Amino acid sequence: MAAETWNTDTGEAVYRSRDPVRNLRLRVHLQRITSSNFLHCQPAAQLRKDLIDLATFRPQPSASGHRPDEDEEEEVMIGWQEKLFSQFEVDLYQNEVACQSPLDHQYRQEILKLEDSGGRKNQRIFTYTDSDRYTNLEEHCQKMTTAASEVPSFLVERMANVRRRRQDRRGMDGGVLKSRIVTWEPSEEFVRNNHVINTPLQTMYIMADLGPYGKLGYKKYEHVLCTLKVDSNGVITVKPDFTGLKGPYRIETEGEKPELWKYTIDNVSSLAHREEEEREQRVFKDLYGRHKEYLNSLVGTDFEMTIPGTLRLFVNGEVVSAQGYEYDNLYVHFFVELPTTNWSSPDIQQLSGVTQTCATKSLGMDKVAYFSYPFTFEASFLHEDESDDALPEWPVLYCEVLSLDFWQRYRVEGYGAVVLPATSGSHTLTVSTWRPMELGTVAELRRFFIGGSLELEDLSYVWIPGTFKGERLSRFGLRTETTGSVTFRLHCLQQSRAFMESSSLRKRMQSVLDRLEGFSQQSSIHNVLEAFHRARRRMQEARESLPQDLVSPPATMVS
Repeated sequence: MAAETWNTDTGEAVYRSRDPVRNLRLRVHLQRITSSNFLHCQPAAQLRKDLIDLATFRPQPSASGHRPDEDEEEEVMIGWQEKLFSQFEVDLYQNEVACQSPLDHQYRQEILKLEDSGGRKNQRIFTYTDSDRYTNLEEHCQKMTTAASEVPSFLVERMANVRRRRQDRRGMDGGVLKSRIVTWEPSEEFVRNNHVINTPLQTMYIMADLGPYGKLGYKKYEHVLCTLKVDSNGVITVKPDFTGLKGPYRIETEGEKPELWKYTIDNVSSLAHREEEEREQRVFKDLYGRHKEYLNSLVGTDFEMTIPGTLRLFVNGEVVSAQGYEYDNLYVHFFVELPTTNWSSPDIQQLSGVTQTCATKSLGMDKVAYFSYPFTFEASFLHEDESDDALPEWPVLYCEVLSLDFWQRYRVEGYGAVVLPATSGSHTLTVSTWRPMELGTVAELRRFFIGGSLELEDLSYVWIPGTFKGERLSRFGLRTETTGSVTFRLHCLQQSRAFMESSSLRKRMQSVLDRLEGFSQQSSIHNVLEAFHRARRRMQEARESLPQDLVSPPATMVS
């Protein structure tokens, strides 16, 4: 006979099912292989000579005619939360004095009915359901680590005291979603119950009594064959996994006479009929439709729409960090400048802000100050002239980095500006900064001892001031020094009727957005110059690779 292939993967498997868990059916097969003592201690020489038929080791019938090997192989069909009594429970609940709880008395009545109808059909395989005391003790005694002498922490003890049971939870207003998400004044009981994961959970254990013949009903011979857990979301956790095409699991008992057992666990749940699946699909469709209507009722009909031809811009931003500056205790002053034409913002909208003062920490060669300062603003763009093909202007974010020392002296560490992204989504922008400087040692000594330095009277001079009307803005003669950088994280949202209308207005607004996207891509002068130099080098290399007679312009051909 070929050697038995054992399944050594005893980890848990997770399944998700929309069917009711009451339809779950398992087939458990348990069989004693042989005595491990015989397998381990039989000499090899004895196996080669004087071979003895294994039938001689078969136990003889008892005086009552019962053969002990009749209970060495057992197969049972088990449903979800189906109670199969063990020999220990049968002996316990037959004594009425041992029954204390209503569940104990219920078990006693069921056992008496089984005795009247001919006794239990199962011998070694039995179950512990979600209501049994074994389930509570097993969850309370679970170890968090593999240490032999583990001391449970405070959180472990508190989690063990919170029973995650479906029957212990009460429905809240028929399962209607609560509009109050935040509890501003939580009670002590609320904190205790919500400090841990409190998903409704049901547990079931499939057990086996592996005691020798005539000694069934002892706790020390009980072994867990399979653990089943089901939560309210339809997630089924099985440990170990269903056998399927894999080999059986093995259990080797301990003691003076160890024995070897094998068992398999198969999912034999009946498949749903086509009519039942179609009916289930209709029920789910109706349920999702009602839930959608409920969500629409929460939103209401007061959703504010933009006027035609208007693009509304929402920005949820964050001043993440600043790094590479000379002094410590940094803070950032920032504001958003809207173009003077076709842009507006609500009167109560605040377009500027100042972060908290933040100490720096060393990160590699730089000193970094993490602000994590949130801000938000809203602006609207109105495209009035349809024939206007000029490139529209886009809002600019200005920032000024300052430092504050122990004597409340502040210094300007740098100025910077960046054009806001013209596309919706999440963007991370790093703004390089500079500061004006004076020549000579006296200016640096004044900056170190007294504080203060050269400042820009108009911060918009960092970019192109809105009041500038000329063709060229000259900064000739302004001495500057490159300092550090500021990191912004922006989440941009755009709203316009053009996104859902299929008229000419959509094409007109889309052309505006395309030009805005091109404008944002060319906002950096460094990118423009770099692209210009690359194109110039490619043209020069192409000219050098051509023959000399082809470099001159070709003669005009007249047909």
